[in-house]
Amino acid sequence: MQNRGTLEHKGTILNGVILKGVGGFYYVDTGEGVVECKARGKFRKTVGKPLAGDRVAIQMQDDGTGFVVEIEPRRNALIRPALANIDLLVAVASAAPPVTDRFLIDKVIAIAENKGIEPLVVINKADLDPGDDLLATYRLAGIDALAVSAQTGAGLDRLTEHLAGKVSAFAGNSGVGKSSLLNRLLPEAGAAVGEISARIGRGRHTTRHIELTPFAGGYLADTPGFSSFDTEQMDLVLAEDLQYAFREFAPYLGQCKFTGCAHVKEKGCAVLAAVERGEIAPSRHESYVKLYNSVKDLKKWELGKDAGR
Repeated sequence: MQNRGTLEHKGTILNGVILKGVGGFYYVDTGEGVVECKARGKFRKTVGKPLAGDRVAIQMQDDGTGFVVEIEPRRNALIRPALANIDLLVAVASAAPPVTDRFLIDKVIAIAENKGIEPLVVINKADLDPGDDLLATYRLAGIDALAVSAQTGAGLDRLTEHLAGKVSAFAGNSGVGKSSLLNRLLPEAGAAVGEISARIGRGRHTTRHIELTPFAGGYLADTPGFSSFDTEQMDLVLAEDLQYAFREFAPYLGQCKFTGCAHVKEKGCAVLAAVERGEIAPSRHESYVKLYNSVKDLKKWELGKDAGR
């Protein structure tokens, strides 16, 4: 798709990225400005509902609004949070109280790996505890990991280098300082960064809308806490695929004594032998087993047709 014309002329076709969707309206960054758009209903029969992160073509109207007329094929998508074309999923954690449960980090990484999204582990509050053990665990697994401090600014230059030019989503449980980190990266947005862009009341319930914010040639997205990656939800990894979501297992796959090895407690398992030798972190294998047991009875159809795989 090629940009043609200017924002002022009805019928002009522009390309852009959806920053957010609220109540049937989509806000598209065209590079020439942000345009409020509605979508043609035909997308529900193809890619489904437009998502933040979708790369689209819009047709301009006389009043400066537009219609989304084309959505490029998605490289990936998450259901919860609803976000498309993610390059980097940043798992924000803390080794200082409240200390992040490693299982929560590993669950997010597994989802990222399964979707073809590069994971990055960021240990915040490094001024209180640098999280050396956590860093060692993920570096052993071949996953980029770095320590930062939203309080002092330490490590933020390195983090910015990882984020530059990418669509990056941040996930982190309450208390790890995720919002503080985003506010430090995007000071011009102040406290509003990552907050709810709109609330639509449905009884006692409200809806949170993901919003992309331009940053370093790419975009940053805040996401709900790790609870949104609950194994009850749609972004799951089938049991037979889970072994591929732990990248450090790769050298040992196909080397087990028995075919169809689940790498849980089987005799002759090459993965378990690697754990014993210290080549795979025990905590990572423990997370794998916990995830495996939670999805071992899951069927493919239960993932839903919009799983963004």
